[in-house]
Amino acid sequence: MSDEQLDTLRYLPRRDVVRVCAELDLVDSVTRTLIDHAEGRTTLPEEAYLPWETSDGAFARSLTLPGAVWGERPALGAKVINSSLANPGRGLPRAQGLTLVFDRERAHPVALMEAAYISALRTSAYTVLSARTLAVAEPGRIGVIGCGALGEQHVRLLAEEYPGAEFVVFDAVEGRAPALAGRFAADGLAVRPVSRARDAVDGCAIVVTTTTTTTGYLPEAWLSPGALVAHVSLDDVLPDVVHRAGLLVVDDWGLIKADDRRLLGRMYRSGELLGPDEAAPPGPGPAPRVVDASLGEILSGRHPGRRAPEQTVLSNPFGMGVLDVAIAAAVHEYATLHGIGMRLPV
Repeated sequence: MSDEQLDTLRYLPRRDVVRVCAELDLVDSVTRTLIDHAEGRTTLPEEAYLPWETSDGAFARSLTLPGAVWGERPALGAKVINSSLANPGRGLPRAQGLTLVFDRERAHPVALMEAAYISALRTSAYTVLSARTLAVAEPGRIGVIGCGALGEQHVRLLAEEYPGAEFVVFDAVEGRAPALAGRFAADGLAVRPVSRARDAVDGCAIVVTTTTTTTGYLPEAWLSPGALVAHVSLDDVLPDVVHRAGLLVVDDWGLIKADDRRLLGRMYRSGELLGPDEAAPPGPGPAPRVVDASLGEILSGRHPGRRAPEQTVLSNPFGMGVLDVAIAAAVHEYATLHGIGMRLPV
């Protein structure tokens, strides 16, 4: 490695990240990383969480998610992703950030790239993998609640996975669901906007939530037998969905257990939910719901996963920084090989 390379890092703006990601199999990367995580070949610290209010009173936050993968393709780095709920009203994306990739031997940062696109892609790829692993074989109807950038990315990837499926979409902000459907109509994909959240759940074999809500609204009674709920945004379902799900799957119980803001973390603190290896304390009252497994444990064969077609499945990924880091490392490797991005002095 030359002195010039030692004193610079590779920077990839969004356009270059999009270009490179189109050449990668992101579902495969997520699969390998989840298996590595299930088998103890990752380092996943707790996220750093910084909340505040903007000058006009909107909620904003910054998350820092470091992580390392020690499997067949080692990767080290950290993602910083910030968001403001007021941004869509300003015509801006809700979230934006940067991901760093570290050199294992020198520990120096070697790459810096736009984070929001990778974050949306890895989340969507996780949902596609969840659908492959946990959903019924041929979902006829797929519902997506939340029509922002993350919802759009989910429709795009799931449409590639299930080209014969019907898509229904809903958003609480008037006009967003029809606008999303219109963008896909231009690509020849039939996406039907609906006016109620329930209509985006009714009869769906897969339901994906990609909202910013902190108030649950989705009861178990809305779900069809055998439905997979990809609870990406973490606060949409009501507790009865958790209690009555035939299979409850997470990405990492430790992250969920440490969190006190989202539904499963709150249920753990109230004594309603336990981790896969935790025993309920003796005493009167209803027994807590127990998390069945992580998706990585199912992928690695440590848990059988879905046992019956009529079993309702709740997939509740908290979001692991190691997935972003693994994808960012693959992006950096491809970009270096093909001379994509720019070298910046450190």
